[in-house]
Amino acid sequence: MKEMFRSGFVALIGRPNVGKSTLLNRILGQKIAITSNKPQTTRNRILGIHHFTSGQALFIDTPGIHKAKGKLNRFMVDQALGAYTNTDVILFLIEAKASLGPDDDYILNLLEQSRVPVYLLINKIDQVEPQRLLSKIKQYSERFNFHEVLPLSAKTGDGVAQLLQLVEAALPEGPQYYPEDLVTDQPERFIVAELVREKIMRRMNEEIPYGIAVQIETFTEKPEKNLVVIQALIHVERDSHKRIIVGKGGQMIKTLGQEARRDIEHLLGARVFLELFVRVDKDWSQSERMLRELGYSQK
Repeated sequence: MKEMFRSGFVALIGRPNVGKSTLLNRILGQKIAITSNKPQTTRNRILGIHHFTSGQALFIDTPGIHKAKGKLNRFMVDQALGAYTNTDVILFLIEAKASLGPDDDYILNLLEQSRVPVYLLINKIDQVEPQRLLSKIKQYSERFNFHEVLPLSAKTGDGVAQLLQLVEAALPEGPQYYPEDLVTDQPERFIVAELVREKIMRRMNEEIPYGIAVQIETFTEKPEKNLVVIQALIHVERDSHKRIIVGKGGQMIKTLGQEARRDIEHLLGARVFLELFVRVDKDWSQSERMLRELGYSQK
């Protein structure tokens, strides 16, 4: 008798910077979602495909849910809120060392309307003493009736195998949505742009990372040379930001390019020639036209 095939959508939701993208990359065994220690690194919903022996889980990584200020932030929150409305399983991530705050409370209020299993994932357990987890579990379990509570570490992988077993068991019978060799539905150009943005997020301080966007201008494959030639345009909102990203004598943008190129070569499995350019588009994050052009608009 043929084993039942299980498939479905699994939403990763939570406050900014709780480790959703790190967990997705750990589950997939490769990097498709960018990470940094800055909140709101993730801007778009990203689909990651995990293949079981007789199943397929479609993980949706979402921007952190927060009080939105400005058009870009509202887009990000809308992306997150829209992700869990048509899913089969919801994974609510919190940090082991963080207290239950207003953002968590807001998310839990939304989850009370959900009709699918909700799992509480207590991430970053490698950063706290085990006894602290008991009070955390009690605090959240009194607030919401979770299907199950699972401490884990997306960074070390501790608890992730158990999570995948729980997810597989919770998925309904369904079709195979994607081929077995696919790990995301995002085009390579999108991931390449995100990898460039990640390096800026990690290198820059204060408001600069939140005022940048990356657009792939050209993406030319030369298979006979095992080479991909890429030109990427970095949009910034201020002249001063452009000077900082370019750096003295062009040193910073050179460093950013070298760091991004290594990850892109790993992604594409080919040599990469990467050129980065910077353009000032004043207040682009408040421009409907620019947000649409850069893919940060529902319209």
